[in-house]
Amino acid sequence: MTKEIHTQTSAEELAHSFEDAAPVANLSDYAVEDWLTLVVFWLMTGCVFLQFFTRYVLNNSYAWTEEIAINCLIGVVFLGSVMCVRVSRHIQVDVLYHYIPAGLARALAIFVDLVRMGFFVYACWLMWRYVEIVADEQMVTVDLPRNIVFYSVLVAFILMLFRSIQVFISNLRRGYSVLERPEEFQKVED
Repeated sequence: MTKEIHTQTSAEELAHSFEDAAPVANLSDYAVEDWLTLVVFWLMTGCVFLQFFTRYVLNNSYAWTEEIAINCLIGVVFLGSVMCVRVSRHIQVDVLYHYIPAGLARALAIFVDLVRMGFFVYACWLMWRYVEIVADEQMVTVDLPRNIVFYSVLVAFILMLFRSIQVFISNLRRGYSVLERPEEFQKVED
């Protein structure tokens, strides 16, 4: 069993760490889907807080907050997936690429990019078909059409397709992908 090692920090060292210069915020790393996801996340957080407050403090909960929070969670998940596609942060197994020749690894990485784009094309088509089937449904507690949620998922899949095409083009121009050289995609904060 390994023993954890903790570096002892004195109160004075901790106090002086607050005197260090704050890191510079770089907002250029964020895209439209990041900000939209943040807005939907805070909307969901507000609904969850309102649900908690009305249920446990006022003992008379608003039924609509749960449905809106669930729909916001769907939005956060799919818009968050767009972010993951853009920065190549979905779960992936790259250990195989270290043991096969570079040419084969490159061909396999291109194949993976093509399969990913194909998947998103298929997912967009399936979602479009699904929206057509359930287009007239209403939300249970709020008098809004349910297809608002379904269209947002469709838009997220379209954005994932768009971002996967951008990643594919970047990988072709660069000559390698995150699967082949994951260390090249690690950001080091100074």
